[in-house]
Amino acid sequence: MQNNTTVHTSTDDTGKLVLRAALAIMLLFHGYAKVTGGIGFITGMLAKAGAPAALGYLVYVGEVIAPLMILVGIFTRPAALVVAINMIVAVLLVHTSEFFTIDKTGGWALELQGMFFFAAVAVALLGAGRYSLGGATGRYN
Repeated sequence: MQNNTTVHTSTDDTGKLVLRAALAIMLLFHGYAKVTGGIGFITGMLAKAGAPAALGYLVYVGEVIAPLMILVGIFTRPAALVVAINMIVAVLLVHTSEFFTIDKTGGWALELQGMFFFAAVAVALLGAGRYSLGGATGRYN
């Protein structure tokens, strides 16, 4: 008979904290740039693509509100999904032509967007851990 219990080490929650903090802090720099510089270029691209320009304001959710929630660990899983969707939209809206491109140093041209996306997916799957406002047993953490 197999034992299906999961063993968590003391470093599991520390690793979740490091991943959450890295993802959230790096995204917040992008959010800060949008807060201080505006989102006119985003609303313009949306309008050009035939989408309502007002959808551009959702970038504040994906690059400010969701990262703050991830950082402090409340509603972490849904916030991480918002970030993942934000990265998909960013690639489709701005970076589609770079999808199969290698940059001059040999890396994927969309490394940053890819790392944000996959880190967000990892946080959505892992949850916040015990070092969070929601706590390890929080419903959405």
